Amino acid sequence: MRDNREMTNAQITGIRPPIVVIGDALIDEIRGDGGVRELVGGAALNVAVGLRRLGHPATLIAMVGSDAAGDRIRTYLADHGVELIESAAPRGSSRAIVTRAENGEPSYEFNRAAQERSIRYSADAREAIIRAPLVVVSCFPFDVPSEVEALREAVGEVPLAIDPNPRTGMMRDRAAFVVGFESVVPAALVKVGADDADVLYDGDLSALRGRLRALGASAVLATEGAQGASIESDAGFVRAPIAQQAGPVVDTVGAGDATLAALAAGFVEQEPSDAAGWQELLDRAMAVAAATCRGEGGLLRTPESLGGAGYDRIGT
Repeated sequence: MRDNREMTNAQITGIRPPIVVIGDALIDEIRGDGGVRELVGGAALNVAVGLRRLGHPATLIAMVGSDAAGDRIRTYLADHGVELIESAAPRGSSRAIVTRAENGEPSYEFNRAAQERSIRYSADAREAIIRAPLVVVSCFPFDVPSEVEALREAVGEVPLAIDPNPRTGMMRDRAAFVVGFESVVPAALVKVGADDADVLYDGDLSALRGRLRALGASAVLATEGAQGASIESDAGFVRAPIAQQAGPVVDTVGAGDATLAALAAGFVEQEPSDAAGWQELLDRAMAVAAATCRGEGGLLRTPESLGGAGYDRIGT
């Protein structure tokens, strides 16, 4: 049973150009007491699939290998109606080994393909970007100057949303990552979390939000875990607590990606012009994040779709 807000491929085709998402696509190898399981994942992939589940056509530009893992990623994206524009993966598909601490928080160990990830922009990729109403970037190698310059050149003046999503197991140079990330902040919609503040800055999320606004970010979404989230924009400051949903929290790994997807979807549908508009957008994003936490993995779920667990397993 599909969420009644979702649209079929036929319904969305020709209505509007896809939102383009640039970043990672990988296999999460989850290790625990019950053994080893594999799920298709990656922050950018989760956002692209999430946008599609929210009724928006989406195109993912990501590095995918010519291997069994890559075939599984392709099948998953096809199952969810997301177009994939591949960047070459000479070391094969990316993989993350995921283990959980006693408090349930995941830790990641990445293979060499993920550590040396790179995005190349084919003619198809550039055409998709030019036509896009928004480009979303997540888990990108901001610490590689040539990658940042290629991104800036490919995106040009297209509206941009960014989640730095630094992973210590991927990042080569923290200082270079900050420089590269901040170079694309001006005029962008930026999402940051408490973990980003810890990894990249001094841990003060409020100060980071102010810094990004001073650098020219059009709006900053700051997610604070159990404390909820806030958005600061030219229209002012709004805050929302964690949304309540029926059922227990199963997995928080996809919450941030779901929040970003919901924010991007709402932004494209109607850019908020006042604080009330931003509050409505944030409240919806928090509701989507809470629903996503009611299932395993990074697949976005909406409050309306919680009864459709069978569909949530497609392609995983």
